[in-house]
Amino acid sequence: MSNRAAKLLLITVMGVLVIVFFAFDLGQYLTLDYLKSQQREFNQYYQQNSLLALGIYFLIYVLVTALSLPGATVMTLAGGALFGFWAALIVISFASSIGATLAFLVSRFLLRDWVQGKFGDKLQAINQGVEKEGAFYLFSLRLVPLFPFFVINLVMGLTPLKTSLFYFVSQVGMFAGTVVYVNAGTQLGQLESAAGILSPGLIFSFVLLGIFPLLAKKSLVIFQARKVYTGHQKPQQYEYNLVVIGAGSAGLVSSYIAAAVKAKVALVEKHKMGGDCLNTGCVPSKALIRSAKMLSYARRAQEFGFERAEVKFDFATVMERVHQVVRKVEPHDSVERYTNLGVEVIEGEALITSPWMVEVDGRVLTTRSIIVATGARPFVPPIKGLEQVDYLTSDNLWELRELPEKLVVLGGGPIGCELTQAFARLGSAVTQVEMLPRIMSREDPEVGDFIQQKFASEGIKVATSHAAQEVRLIDGRQVLVCENDGKTVEIEFTHLLIAVGRKANATGFGLEELGVRLSEKGSVAVDSLMATNFPNIFCAGDVTGPYQFTHTASHQAWYASVNALFGTFKSFKVDYRVIPWATFTDAEVARVGINETEAEEQNLPFEVTRYGIDDLDRAIADSEDRGWVKVLTKPGTDKILGVTIVGHHAGDLLAEYVLAMKYNLGLNKILGTIHTYPTLAEMNKMAAGVWKKEHAPKKLLEWVEKFHTWRRG
Repeated sequence: MSNRAAKLLLITVMGVLVIVFFAFDLGQYLTLDYLKSQQREFNQYYQQNSLLALGIYFLIYVLVTALSLPGATVMTLAGGALFGFWAALIVISFASSIGATLAFLVSRFLLRDWVQGKFGDKLQAINQGVEKEGAFYLFSLRLVPLFPFFVINLVMGLTPLKTSLFYFVSQVGMFAGTVVYVNAGTQLGQLESAAGILSPGLIFSFVLLGIFPLLAKKSLVIFQARKVYTGHQKPQQYEYNLVVIGAGSAGLVSSYIAAAVKAKVALVEKHKMGGDCLNTGCVPSKALIRSAKMLSYARRAQEFGFERAEVKFDFATVMERVHQVVRKVEPHDSVERYTNLGVEVIEGEALITSPWMVEVDGRVLTTRSIIVATGARPFVPPIKGLEQVDYLTSDNLWELRELPEKLVVLGGGPIGCELTQAFARLGSAVTQVEMLPRIMSREDPEVGDFIQQKFASEGIKVATSHAAQEVRLIDGRQVLVCENDGKTVEIEFTHLLIAVGRKANATGFGLEELGVRLSEKGSVAVDSLMATNFPNIFCAGDVTGPYQFTHTASHQAWYASVNALFGTFKSFKVDYRVIPWATFTDAEVARVGINETEAEEQNLPFEVTRYGIDDLDRAIADSEDRGWVKVLTKPGTDKILGVTIVGHHAGDLLAEYVLAMKYNLGLNKILGTIHTYPTLAEMNKMAAGVWKKEHAPKKLLEWVEKFHTWRRG
């Protein structure tokens, strides 16, 4: 018989059996009510034909499990009620494993080749994981049934897991659960009246049913920990409750929380307190953007009723102001402040030598938990010839004291766009190069188009769909060679700024030697508790992602520190439901939740409400009447799915929507809130008003109009 014919035959037989099961309502015989009604007759039969009764039950159980029919749980309870604890436990333990293995084999025979052939490239990582630790994955699912067992049987059949291993792990993994359910069944079998519901045995059995998943999950965590800690000697006592590596946003918040709850905490930093945000990121860039914006206002003098305004400035002085701003903010993140808060700040380079030990310049710190908050650095792509020039990144940019004459900014994301506009306003001839078809590709196309048009109006050249290939030195000139639509394009520059993203600082301090898992992108892989594969080593901030923002680093730090200190008793899963961000170009772009592009990609139904800022009184008065508010809502409701604001102070104005989404407040609540007049914040109420107008009850209003007409006589 050919393989195809065998599959057709098997499908036919299974189909017939399933149809018979449902057509003749055989499921009625697998209910507790039916079995209880027949218990007396069955007990008599069982006493006379014990082996035969057990054999028939065994075969039925195997068949139900193999065909993935409903009723296995009830049959397990019924087995305990009808046969007693030990007989039922033995029969069910083997019948469930054999039936599961048959379902596994059927799934493998019918579907595995097709699934692997069609989706093999996408399943490669899963296949590798199953080959490496398939037994552990299966054991975890059997012990803590997050998914129905029949689903596990069918899905595992599509993987490379060996049949013998599947059977053995199923036999062992399902045993504890079988014990609990069979015991509950024996207690139900002894129930003769309503009074029996209050019997200690029955109450204990149902308590076991309720707490078994929790006990199983806790046991699994302990088992995982023992496995991952194999080969590491645990200290008898600890010098610290927590050691935090990295004094950026995530590290500072983590150590602050630990000190606030009176834990002994050490914060290790090898470079500068405050991390990238204070020293090379958020703070200096916003200071530079502010100075550049003052120049843009001068150039717009006629918009505000002035004939002209001239501003004389020295670029070195502007950059000195940037550093003054950094120095003014520094005390917030200083060693002195955190020492006064109760944090022991250690300056030096950390090396993790075991799950409980961190070495800093020869000194060994022992700690119950570790938080890795080492941040990220600018990613520099492998461009041929790049080593020939002194290129800039967001790290060394702030050492400039002479204004770049011809600046090429490589990258069309938030950092690239902000610095492109700032340097153009300060007087550099700027060309922005982006390999994708548009800048700000994470936002809706209209957003990138709007900002690109704004750049063009300010004299900025934006070269989209240009892939950087090489840096050349030609007759003393520095040239970036790009490929655009099959053609070679040369762009001359005096300075090259690389702003194409950031790479996690995840190596070089012991994680890889210890065996801490990294993601495909090179960041540290963590679970929903912000823990690595070592349960006492946590991560927060840019080193793990998925959002590389200062505010998400602080958000993650709360979960990492609380779980590190109190996770033994109570743990908290990180909440990424409402993550806002802003790009501080002029106009600003701010977003929370999904946008139209993402909603369409996810096939998520939505409605769009749009309010043009050109209609807002305060924006008109300020000559900032450009941009819009766009709100995505769930169809037929005022529930907010996402908001994009493009306009003056968009980053500040977004906060109202962040609060609304966090606490499930809809547009009706925003509409019913008093907003000060005249302010830019009114745009949020206006947008809610547009939504309300579009969802007005037209039929009801027609009747109301008739009512008023009648009242007038």
